[in-house]
Amino acid sequence: MHTGNSIIIHAPKTAIFETAANLELWPKILPHYRCIRYLKRGVDRNLVVMAAVRAGIPISWTSEQVIDRTRFEIRFHHLKAWTKGMDVVWTFKETPAGVVVEIVHDLRFRIPFLAPLVEPIIGNGFIHPVASKTLRCMKTYLENQNG
Repeated sequence: MHTGNSIIIHAPKTAIFETAANLELWPKILPHYRCIRYLKRGVDRNLVVMAAVRAGIPISWTSEQVIDRTRFEIRFHHLKAWTKGMDVVWTFKETPAGVVVEIVHDLRFRIPFLAPLVEPIIGNGFIHPVASKTLRCMKTYLENQNG
């Protein structure tokens, strides 16, 4: 499964990147995120339990976050739950129209014979809508901060 979401945000690239990297902020600015709990915290690498809601259904997963300030990338590797093994990459590209923020999710479901059934449900039913709402809410927050 490969899915991507993107949005243009009118705010400084560094402000967008740092907001996206700051998981502590997410439950305050993203209404669908219930909580983020740090298991291990570092300068550029964190182990977190992330919890959100999709259409009233609570979802949670454990993920390693890597913040790459040199490449302006934020990467997540899911370690537990239905999305175990999924890789997520956030990128930030300045364009004349604004900063394009893209989230790409890649998952090979760990039970191969179930993958054709499970991957579309996970991708279309949960990942794509949650990522889309995350970007929309982050855009609103950042543009209100800098507008």
